[in-house]
Amino acid sequence: MSAAIRFDDGAAYAQYMGAWSQLIGAQFLDWLSLPIRLDWLDVGCGNGAFTEQIQARMQPARLAGIDPSTAQLDYARSRPQLEHAILLQGDAMALPFADDRFDVAVMPLVIFFVPDPARGIAEMVRVVRTGGTVCAYAWDMYGGGFPYALLADALREAGYPSPAPPSVATSRPEVLQTLWQAADLTDIELRRFDAQRSFASFDAWWHIATLRSTTRERLAQMDTATRNALQTRLRERLAEFSDPHGQLHLSAHAYAIRGRVL
Repeated sequence: MSAAIRFDDGAAYAQYMGAWSQLIGAQFLDWLSLPIRLDWLDVGCGNGAFTEQIQARMQPARLAGIDPSTAQLDYARSRPQLEHAILLQGDAMALPFADDRFDVAVMPLVIFFVPDPARGIAEMVRVVRTGGTVCAYAWDMYGGGFPYALLADALREAGYPSPAPPSVATSRPEVLQTLWQAADLTDIELRRFDAQRSFASFDAWWHIATLRSTTRERLAQMDTATRNALQTRLRERLAEFSDPHGQLHLSAHAYAIRGRVL
C-alpha cells in the first residue's frame, strides 16, 4: 500500500468505507454463487467488513485474511464472527501461505492499492487450487464510481488533491480484464455493481466523508475561509441528491471480476 494513503483506524474506516464495501459485497457474493464450506482468503481484509460477510454467508471451512495495517487487523479481530479466522499482517505481493491452500481468493477494494497488481494476482493464483476462483472488485475511479468522488473533486479544485492509489488504472474494467487474462485464468467474467447509501443530512455525510486521515490533513492545511468555501461548494453540489427532509441519497459503483484457476 502506498505510504501516502493510510487506513490506520479500523472504527473510522468502518463508517467511511466499510458500509459501502458491504453493500457491494452482498451483491458480489450473490454473483459468485459459490457453495458453502470452501476455504477462503481475503487479500487486503482491512477491518474485516467483507471478511465478516464471507463468514456469515459462505460458512467457510477455513477463512484467512491479510492486511498491512495492524490497526485494521486489530479491529477485524474484535468482530465476534471472525474469532476463528486467521488474520495476518502481510503483503498482497508475497502471500504468507503455501501453494494450493484455498478454494477462493478475493481482493475487495484493494487491487488499486497494490503497487504491482499483476504480481498480486499471480500470488492469488499460486495459493488457489486448480478449479478454484480468483476474484476482486474495485471502485470505478475514472467513471465516478468512488463513493466520495465529489469530495475528491472539490479538494483538487481547491488545490489540495488527495493522493491517487499507486495502481489506480486497475479500476478500469478493461484493465481488470487484461490482468485476469494475463494471469492465465479461465472462465473470466466482469460485472458492474451499484450501491446506494443515505445520510441524515449534509453534516452527517461531511462527518463520515472526512474520517479519512489524508482528508483530515488536507482540511487542517486550509485556512478557515478556504475550508468554508469548500463546504459551501459541496453543499451546493450535493443538493441535487437531497430529499425534502434534507437526507442525502448517494450512489457509487464498482467493477467485479472473477476467473478460474487452470
